[in-house]
Amino acid sequence: MTALRITINGRAHPPMDVRDDLTMNDFLREYLGMTGTKFGCGAAQCLSCAIIVDDPDGTSHTSPTCVVPAVSFDGKSIRTVEGHAKNGELTALQKAFIDHFAFQCGYCTAGFLNEGQALLERLAKKPIVRGQLEATIAEAFDGHLCRCTGYIKYHEAVRDVILADSSRYIAAGG
Repeated sequence: MTALRITINGRAHPPMDVRDDLTMNDFLREYLGMTGTKFGCGAAQCLSCAIIVDDPDGTSHTSPTCVVPAVSFDGKSIRTVEGHAKNGELTALQKAFIDHFAFQCGYCTAGFLNEGQALLERLAKKPIVRGQLEATIAEAFDGHLCRCTGYIKYHEAVRDVILADSSRYIAAGG
């Protein structure tokens, strides 16, 4: 057993004793009732379970949760799909997913949404040239599986958010 200290979606949780072999996915779902993070393949191959990890240096990245022990996140700050909307207002990315109907069954959507958000944050810190946009989005989503084959719609939704605020995400002269 380990006393897990974690911040989720900006809220610091009091230390909780968890089994060392408990996955982060099970911790979120069973201990906290946060069911937005899905359990897909159980082998970190589909990334439906991806969450955002906020690094101390201000950067962020995604991590699978189905095979990673919850105790690996001790002392860390993470974000789940439940943390995107603020005060009932959807983010531009969530709205774009809806506008593009970038989901069918919705099972993989949380992983794609978290990956898309992490990409937007990376590009806001280090914009790319316009000619790299399509490949950058494809690379970010590489490894995410959609059993309903909604890849194009996810890609288009993220691209539209980036192009709608190109001064933020696309390098000048790019």
